[in-house]
Amino acid sequence: MENNTGTENVDKKARVGNISRKNYLWVIGSFTLIGVLGGFAYYTFIGCESGCTIQSNPYLSMIWGGAMGYLLPDIFLKPKKEE
Repeated sequence: MENNTGTENVDKKARVGNISRKNYLWVIGSFTLIGVLGGFAYYTFIGCESGCTIQSNPYLSMIWGGAMGYLLPDIFLKPKKEE
């Protein structure tokens, strides 16, 4: 008789959010938009005048914010596999 330590339950808990593909794309798009707006807000309120690579250019700041917004939900969410 084998002792099951519950590894199957751990695997299910490790996948924090399995959501449908449509909802996954909505979440990714929303976070990317929020990141772009956050990057622009960072440029507007905190950015520097010269010598800074990202903060001195609104476009680079928005791209950086959008990239972070795109990557952040991917840590926690995975789309369901369509079968």
